[in-house]
Amino acid sequence: MNETIRPQPGILDIALYQGGKAHVAGVANAVKLSSNENPFGPSDKAKEAFAKTVHNLHRYPNTDHKALREAIGEVHHLDADRIICGVGSDEIITFLCQAYAGPRDEVVFTEHGFLMYRINTLAVGATPVEVPERERMTDVDAILKACTNRTKLVFIANPNNPTGTMISPAEMERLAEGLPKQAILVIDGAYAEYVEGYDGGAGLATARENVFVTRTFSKIYGLGGLRIGWGYGPRHIIDVLNRIRGPFNLSNTQLETAEAAVRDQEWVTKCRTENARMRHWLAEALAEIGVPSDISMANFVLARFGSVEEAEACDEFLQAQGLIVRRVAGYNLPNCLRITVGDEASCRRVAHAVGQFKGLK
Repeated sequence: MNETIRPQPGILDIALYQGGKAHVAGVANAVKLSSNENPFGPSDKAKEAFAKTVHNLHRYPNTDHKALREAIGEVHHLDADRIICGVGSDEIITFLCQAYAGPRDEVVFTEHGFLMYRINTLAVGATPVEVPERERMTDVDAILKACTNRTKLVFIANPNNPTGTMISPAEMERLAEGLPKQAILVIDGAYAEYVEGYDGGAGLATARENVFVTRTFSKIYGLGGLRIGWGYGPRHIIDVLNRIRGPFNLSNTQLETAEAAVRDQEWVTKCRTENARMRHWLAEALAEIGVPSDISMANFVLARFGSVEEAEACDEFLQAQGLIVRRVAGYNLPNCLRITVGDEASCRRVAHAVGQFKGLK
């Protein structure tokens, strides 16, 4: 190793992010339930928009994302000038850390929070501050206690990944109200669309100068492969983030497909309804065979086992059956498996397989 060429402090402390496993050696046509993907994929209108973009691949995209921002604004009743678009909500999170945190600053998140919060904190040389949850629920009092005059960002996912739990709008408002004056509350709403009537914290971000929300097209819209996300918040934050955003960070294909997707709310409603039906069924089926989970508000359930060994053995058994779920030891939940809510056939198959595993013990 060259000792004179070194990266910035914090970067070598980053553990590489591991996405959900997609293949099992020796198993054909495995069912992937490891990445919280929409089993029904994108809407037909989104697919049609995607196909049409092939004729303009030689053209640069516009730099202001105006049409997509206006579509998002119309659907969610938000000011388009307070919206920024990025390469998944991951890029928006990266922008926030680049713009507001650095050496000697602190970034707060919960012990079972999304791994990208820690990764982006370390990437900018800031100090990650991990706060305990209360029985896999975001604990507002614990977060406020952890904040100091060095706290610049506080990340919470609501609903949270990988727990599926969420706190109330009143609790989010209490958190925003209690933060130090220099800190920004970032509400990650990647799974917000799965909760009927929930705005993902947008109302709070409209009313306050210290709240910002992130959203994605990767989950309910079924566009994970295209990497499209957006953020919404106060104008002063949007202005800062746009100054570090690459001018061509999204392609014409991403922009036009996402616009068609967000305008097709009939598809979103259909996916949300079917997800809720099968999520309830899967959680009940697992509970009946001795595998509990918290009430999930997202498109997955966090199955809890009696020990780390049991969770890992169950995962190995499922893989042998061609079923891929997600181990979540990296989220401080080594005795759990996160299981995406797939279509009905997949849910029934995984519940049956877990039942077989429990019967073998």
